[in-house]
Amino acid sequence: MSFQRYLLGLFLVSVMVSCGDSNNEVSILEEGEEFSGGDATVADVSVNAFGHAAPNLQGDRDTQFVVGNSFFNRNWVTAPSSTEDLDGVGPLFNARSCSSCHFKDGRGRPKLNADDKDESMLYRLSISGATSFGGPMPEPNYGTQLNPHAILGVVAEGDMEITYQEVSGTYADGSSYSLRKPYYQLKNGGYGAFAAGTMISPRTAPHMVGLGLLASIDESTILAMADPDDVNNDGISGRVNMVWDFEAEKQTIGRFGWKANVPTLKQQTAGAFLGDIGITSSMFTEQDCMDSQTDCKEAVNGGSPELKEKILEQVTLYSGTLAVPKRRDWEDPVVLQGKQLFISANCSACHTMKIQTGYNADFPEFADQTIRPYTDMLLHDMGEELADGRPDFQASGSEWKTPPLWGIGLIEVVNGHTLYLHDGRARNLEEAILWHGGEGEKSKQAFIKMEKQERDALVKYLKSL
Repeated sequence: MSFQRYLLGLFLVSVMVSCGDSNNEVSILEEGEEFSGGDATVADVSVNAFGHAAPNLQGDRDTQFVVGNSFFNRNWVTAPSSTEDLDGVGPLFNARSCSSCHFKDGRGRPKLNADDKDESMLYRLSISGATSFGGPMPEPNYGTQLNPHAILGVVAEGDMEITYQEVSGTYADGSSYSLRKPYYQLKNGGYGAFAAGTMISPRTAPHMVGLGLLASIDESTILAMADPDDVNNDGISGRVNMVWDFEAEKQTIGRFGWKANVPTLKQQTAGAFLGDIGITSSMFTEQDCMDSQTDCKEAVNGGSPELKEKILEQVTLYSGTLAVPKRRDWEDPVVLQGKQLFISANCSACHTMKIQTGYNADFPEFADQTIRPYTDMLLHDMGEELADGRPDFQASGSEWKTPPLWGIGLIEVVNGHTLYLHDGRARNLEEAILWHGGEGEKSKQAFIKMEKQERDALVKYLKSL
């Protein structure tokens, strides 16, 4: 790096410089920016960093949090069982517990080899068309999700084999990098081949901190961040995904999931119980058994529905009230330089740095909080290389919701890996940036043009979040 650019970096760090992102005026060092979750922030850099209750819970909700945590971590068993509250797993399933995918409330990963038994990645399936609710049309033999496990007497659906191809590239300074591009193939299919034109979307389990805070962002705030027609001509055209709310029985804004295809945490929780564990609930009363899966249809269940409403509410509360970790090294000069580079590369146009929450009756503690989630909750076209080719409600096959970045620097501590993006293809944060295309192409090119010290500073900033 030239001496002049070094002096410029010091100047940007030492002087309070205002820089505009898409929503806020932010300075290089802001008072209170280390409290990413506002009053719902905790200081912990250990393996348990994601597992704390928000410190501002009201009444007995801290007790309900503990109860919800117990159900989140317990394994469900085959019906009939003496443990009636915990029976009914399957007939087809991905995992026996919520924590199997969200270990330590953290981030999942793809299988590392053929013998890897990790349960923290799943595969959405669909064919062309849409259901009456506007969602993806199930694959006729396997439904909406590939389930590799089954109870006794039921044929499991099969496994997905992942292979990778290395794709090389070069930074502007001449140094090289390599990315791995994944390919997927059904193995040991229990119900025949996929239908022609089947669309497959791999999904790793995201870390769970701050979900109730995201649920508390007003719809008007999300809509104000949207720019579907790119009116400001910055190349960023984020838009909302309108999805079906099964409890309210109406179309509404999607907030959760990799494509913002779920409107509420309760629906997200009930959907995971059904799709991942095979547990029916008041919201989803029928198993996802296809016509060809007669053994699935005839299997004994654990009740109608299998999940008690109280347990659904407690697990939903637990999922929504996990605290956000406090930032580390936010005053470090290199971190502050990385922050300035993050802004100047326009990463903040999608990864919105600061948002004010509104009021959500399910999470009253989180009203009027200044949070720093680094997401705009919107869909963005990320280009052909990251596309799964699978529409989901109004999300196209190349659109993804901006994932929150808070806590991302602790994934390695909590989960023992640094595999990022929706399918875990990126082996570190640097590769995650380099996979950006579409609306993220200009930001990626800005990163490619940076000198190594600058790239390292930007990554160090991300690790501080």
